Amino acid sequence: MKDIIIKNGLIFDPLNDIDGEKKEIHIKDGVVVDKVNGDAKVIDASGMIVMPGGVDIHSHIAGAKVNAGRIFRPDDKPPESNRGKTKITRSGTGFAVPSTYLTGYLYAKLGYTTVVEPAMPLLEARHTHEEFLEIPIIDKCAFPLFGNNWFVMKYIKDKDYDKLAGYVAWILEATKGYAVKIVNPGGVENWAWGKNCESLDDHVFHFEVTPREIIEGLAKANELLELPHTIHVHGNNLGHPGNYTHSIDTFKVTEKITPKKGRKSNFHFTHCQFNAYAGTNWGNFGSGAAEIAKYVNSQDHITLDMGQVVFTKYATTTMTADGPWEFALHHLGGMSNWGNKPGIKWINGQVEGESGSGIVPYFFTPKTGVNAIQWAIGLELMLLIKNPWQIFMTTDHPNGGPFTCYPQVIRWLMDRKSRDDMLTNVCSAKASSQTQLKDIDRELTLNEIAIISRAGTAKCLGMSDRGHLGVGAIGDVALYNLDPNKLEGHAIEKAFSNAAYTIKDGQIVVKDGEIVASPMGNTLVSKGKIKESIYEAVLDDVKAHWREHYSVNFNNYAIGDHYTPKIKVINH
Repeated sequence: MKDIIIKNGLIFDPLNDIDGEKKEIHIKDGVVVDKVNGDAKVIDASGMIVMPGGVDIHSHIAGAKVNAGRIFRPDDKPPESNRGKTKITRSGTGFAVPSTYLTGYLYAKLGYTTVVEPAMPLLEARHTHEEFLEIPIIDKCAFPLFGNNWFVMKYIKDKDYDKLAGYVAWILEATKGYAVKIVNPGGVENWAWGKNCESLDDHVFHFEVTPREIIEGLAKANELLELPHTIHVHGNNLGHPGNYTHSIDTFKVTEKITPKKGRKSNFHFTHCQFNAYAGTNWGNFGSGAAEIAKYVNSQDHITLDMGQVVFTKYATTTMTADGPWEFALHHLGGMSNWGNKPGIKWINGQVEGESGSGIVPYFFTPKTGVNAIQWAIGLELMLLIKNPWQIFMTTDHPNGGPFTCYPQVIRWLMDRKSRDDMLTNVCSAKASSQTQLKDIDRELTLNEIAIISRAGTAKCLGMSDRGHLGVGAIGDVALYNLDPNKLEGHAIEKAFSNAAYTIKDGQIVVKDGEIVASPMGNTLVSKGKIKESIYEAVLDDVKAHWREHYSVNFNNYAIGDHYTPKIKVINH
């Protein structure tokens, strides 16, 4: 692997305040350096833009739920998704949920080099890491699920935040996880009894704690541990009309919790589009994006990702640790384009004492008023929130649509004409009447695209070694054939669909949109700062109750080192 010099490209590196400047990038031994001396591979980037490798903050790419989605959808293999093997790549298939190797290849072709799997059931962590071992090129990390965990709720009920922090630290170590994920706090546990949590102050059966207390308690524990990322929250009432008010109430829970030194935020709210709905029913369904944006624009303790809906030729496979929502979606129609028979397919899963999940195939269609409004809401959020460091690009893959649609999303964000064409010629008129999208002039710049897809996401995740091209950063770089003076919708989408070059750890892995190397990326983990005495006390508690809670032996629970042969620890 030669050292690399990238010349003549226009650099977009927001973390280093570089906005379209012609500079050289030097990479030695997989790391960005000030200057390479001696023999090096020179890439002439004339006519190209250069950005750090993409960092996706929320994408369901691995684990038992994802694999169940693959098995559940034998139809999710249209001919154009099938890829034959080459001298470098393995074969693969899958549109909404690509197979493991194909996932790595497709991300690399888009210029992405780091991806977060945001929902790992603790008991099924082995499955997640086994799939990580078969997703090439990109670095991966996983967020363990804490929001409906029995031990978590016990410590919150006792208001023992030190032990709660100790439990989180142990789970991150045992499952080789990265951050605290909370899904429908309390609601998934209540779902085991056929109920849900519809307000922040509903009680969880048998524990008598509330969603508000779960969020606040885990936020406090997160800051005690000084973890690199904030708590990562999937709110209650996802998908229900009128839920934007609940979302804003949820944002307020952590307003007075002081983040640890190194970041302003203490709360990340994921796929916000699905929680930004106005109206009282599906008949008067509308957008609450403006109200959410107004709140976020007045606060600096919160970040979001958009959860954009896209319209595709084929159905997607919705999957989430929010079992109650998937049950509701199953009754709302499921794969409604196949015979208009509601609830054709549905999977519900519960993971003992820890979490749950659900899977429902679904087809978003632009002529359906609700779907058209959902499409507009994601774009509204991104365009109405003023600070691009507070909102990031996602589709909640595969829920709003596959990650392979990111170039389309970038086109809509950068080119108002493309949005207006969708509103006028493709979508139901309700997308215009029930949202503000038609009145928004803003078009994101290339610098802002670099923020919402790499610099901002890396900063939010606390990954200081990536998301930028400064000296000391890992050598993850994406080059695109795009003229900043000719930012027309089709050209934007074409450029971001196939990177001219993707460089991972100083190795060229994509050239002219084709995979030319397939190294194995790292698994990223974090470790909390906790007193050994607290850690040991938590282990004593857990072991004392283990046989009552679990069907596996305690000694078989933690993930062995052989599951993560290439591991990298990221600290705050």
